[in-house]
Amino acid sequence: MSHSQERKEKQCLNCNAVLHGRYCSICGQENLQPQESFWHLVSHFFNDITHFDGKFFSSLKWLILKPGFLTQEYVNGRRASYLNPVRMYLFTSAIFFLIYFSFFSPAEQKHDPGFAMSKADSFHVKAALAHFFIDTSKQVHPDPKKAAGPKSKGVIVAGKSLTETGFRDRAQYDSSPNGSVKDNFLTRVWRHKQFSLKEKYDADDVRMNDQLVENIRHNIPLMFFLSLPLFALFLKLLYIRRKKFYYVAHVIYTLHVYIFIYIAVLGMLIIDMLSDFNYMSWLGWLLWVFIPLTFLYPYRAMHNFYGQGIGKTIFKFALLLAWLIFIMSLLLAAMLFFSILKL
Repeated sequence: MSHSQERKEKQCLNCNAVLHGRYCSICGQENLQPQESFWHLVSHFFNDITHFDGKFFSSLKWLILKPGFLTQEYVNGRRASYLNPVRMYLFTSAIFFLIYFSFFSPAEQKHDPGFAMSKADSFHVKAALAHFFIDTSKQVHPDPKKAAGPKSKGVIVAGKSLTETGFRDRAQYDSSPNGSVKDNFLTRVWRHKQFSLKEKYDADDVRMNDQLVENIRHNIPLMFFLSLPLFALFLKLLYIRRKKFYYVAHVIYTLHVYIFIYIAVLGMLIIDMLSDFNYMSWLGWLLWVFIPLTFLYPYRAMHNFYGQGIGKTIFKFALLLAWLIFIMSLLLAAMLFFSILKL
């Protein structure tokens, strides 16, 4: 309750409803004098912040210690004591990606071809994506002493150079019987994009590679966000006979699982960074504790929330993991395609 002076008029300033107390029964607005002091504005701001922090940390405690508990509380209608799952997801994901993009993409790793293989326990998303999509062994080496050697084929995607077309330039392709005339519309669009990339980057394969990886990295938040409804949809199909679990309930479960994964991965990234210091190298062993716990958490939350036996839960959890791998593969392919288009 605010300490501002209550208005004597019993009509809501927001919706014009007749008031029967300090709060409007229609829209919930408090019946206060519209003029407020600067101090009241500042104190109101800090009250909101501390109220948010209190709910966030209390919700976070239950999220970590009791998998599935917050989802069950939400479905049962007990929501006032906990932070709204959508707000919690947006806040957690924003903090995660802000920290990741700020501290976990060191510039010196950009031209290190062996980075993705040299640290098997690393969770740097950029390096993992670069190693998955791009054949770094065929890139131009950044060392100027080696620049005089044979030209690289450039960025290698799916075993083929991104700018390799088999034609000298776009004019030759458009006029060749085996080129534009023969190819369908989508192939022509792709070929024209290859020619524009070749012209734009002027055989600077390292710069093109860096830009591609950067585009992929900055699409990762969107990829996770798009996977949310698809993940919940598969849960709906898995539990289609359990009528009490409506689609939104599966969405709330998915939000809580994703929140935990963001927190766990952020913890692993920090541990991995700290373990690079000689006197803290022992922290690397904690990664082998975090990894199984992170994978175990969705199963425990699934078992606790949906309330089925261990055997059924394990079977459905395995199906859910297979579905997740499938949709992530599709989204990664789409993300690579659009990242190339943005080059």
